[in-house]
Amino acid sequence: MVTSPKAPSLLPLLLLPSPLHSRKGHCAHARSATASIDTKMARTRLALLLTLLSTSCFCSVSAVVLKTKNSNPWTNEFDSIELSCVIESISTIDPRIEWKKITSEGPSYVYFNKKISGDLENRAEIHTMSTLVIKNATRSDTAKYRCEVTAADDHRSFDEIVIDLVVRVKPVVPKCRVPKAVPFGKSTELSCVEEEGFPRSQYKWFKNQEEVPLDPKASPKFFNSSYTLSAETGALKFAAVRKEDAGEYSCRAQNDAGFAECPPQKMEVYDIDIVGIALGVLVVVVVLLCITVGICCAYKQGYFSSQKQTTNNYKVPAKGDGVDYVRTEDEGDFRHKSSFVI
Repeated sequence: MVTSPKAPSLLPLLLLPSPLHSRKGHCAHARSATASIDTKMARTRLALLLTLLSTSCFCSVSAVVLKTKNSNPWTNEFDSIELSCVIESISTIDPRIEWKKITSEGPSYVYFNKKISGDLENRAEIHTMSTLVIKNATRSDTAKYRCEVTAADDHRSFDEIVIDLVVRVKPVVPKCRVPKAVPFGKSTELSCVEEEGFPRSQYKWFKNQEEVPLDPKASPKFFNSSYTLSAETGALKFAAVRKEDAGEYSCRAQNDAGFAECPPQKMEVYDIDIVGIALGVLVVVVVLLCITVGICCAYKQGYFSSQKQTTNNYKVPAKGDGVDYVRTEDEGDFRHKSSFVI
C-alpha cells in the first residue's frame, strides 16, 4: 500500500513571530511619535493665536476709530442737516477734532480749535462731541466734508471719514417758448429752460394737460406726430407739424426737490393757400405793369419835359450916342436922359 507523504506541520510557522506583527509594532511607535509632534505643534499654534488675539485687542482698545450713520446725506434748501461723525473707540481724553470742507479750490476749515468758521460760522454747531449740524442749508453748502480726529494717547492716533453732502434746490418756473402759429408741414421747435434747480432739472411737456411721451409711437394720440423730445434740454422739435399737433402746450421742470410749470401757451397750425398766394403775386405784377406803361405814355406826351418860363423877358436896348437910358421905380419903362454932345 502506497502512502502519500505527510504535509509539513504549520504549527511551528504560527508560533514564529510574523513580519506583519513586526511592521504593526513599528507603525504604532511611529504614530505615537507623530501624535506627540502634532500635540506640540498644536500647542505652539494656540499660543501664537492667543498672542495675536491679545495684540489685536490691545490695538483696538488703544486706537481711535470713526464711523458715520450716513456718508451721503441730502437735504432741501433752507432745511437742517446732520453730518454724522461718531467716535467708536478712543483712549485719549481730549482728542483734537476738525471739520474741513473740500471743494475744487481745495480744503477749508469749518470747525477748528473748537470754533465754527467760514460760511457756516452762524449756521452750524457741533453735537455729541464730533457731529456737525448745519442749519438753514444753502446750495453753496453742497460739497464733501471731512471729519478728522487726532488722539495723541492712542496706539493709532488718527482717523478720518468723508461725507458727501447734497443740498437740493427746487426748480423755479421755467421759461417756455411756444410759437403761436406754424404753417402745415413746416418744422418748428418748442423750448423750455430752467437754471435754478439743483440737481439739474429734467423736463416734461404737456399738450392739453396730457403728458407728451418721449416716443410718439408709444401713444395712439401722438402716433402720427414727427417730434423728438429731450428730457435733458427741454427741447420739443417737430420735423413737420400736422393739424393734430395744434393745442395748448406747457412744460414742467422737476428734480428731487420738487417741480415747477410754465402756464399753457396755444400753438395753431394753418394751411398754406397756394392759389391765393399765386393770385396775389399776379395782381402785384399787373399793377406794376400798368404803372410802368402809364409812366412811358406820360413821357411821350411831354408831361415830364422841362421848360423854363421867364416872367421878365426883355432885351436891353443898345446904348446910342449921347443918350442914356435909365430905369426908375416910378416908371414902368425907360425914360430919356438928354445929353447932347455938340
